[in-house]
Amino acid sequence: MKIGIVSDTHDNLNKIRDMAEVLKGARVDFLLHAGDFIAPFSIPPLNELNCDWLGVLGNNDGEIAGLDKVSGGRIKKGPYSLELDSKRIILMHQFRDMDCDILIFGHTHEPKIEKGDKLIVNPGEVCGWVSGKSSLVLLDLNTLKPEIIYF
Repeated sequence: MKIGIVSDTHDNLNKIRDMAEVLKGARVDFLLHAGDFIAPFSIPPLNELNCDWLGVLGNNDGEIAGLDKVSGGRIKKGPYSLELDSKRIILMHQFRDMDCDILIFGHTHEPKIEKGDKLIVNPGEVCGWVSGKSSLVLLDLNTLKPEIIYF
């Protein structure tokens, strides 16, 4: 199973649409978003992906009821635990070490990948507001080999 990992879209609709095209081209099976969507109007491109998706709230997500409604309940309060392809994944916005196979977080707007007793992934930022670079991570859950994609 191939998953896409993103964070910090921060209402940048042009970059969110670009991100969606990258994910469609990569034929991901599932998308995980590590928070900071910001407003409900930024959600439709995610709902139009060719895969299902799930996200967690970030520290800048203010319109929680609207985000919940437009996402169809796909945005959870983090840290959120789920299992995909027999891998226990923890999805959160701000880093906190927890027991799992894969820990995904955002918030820093800087891509980071660490391999140890668990795989730790920060996909950086989709919005490009802080670093000037938009990035996401593609991860094959069979090989656990992450790839940072800049777009």
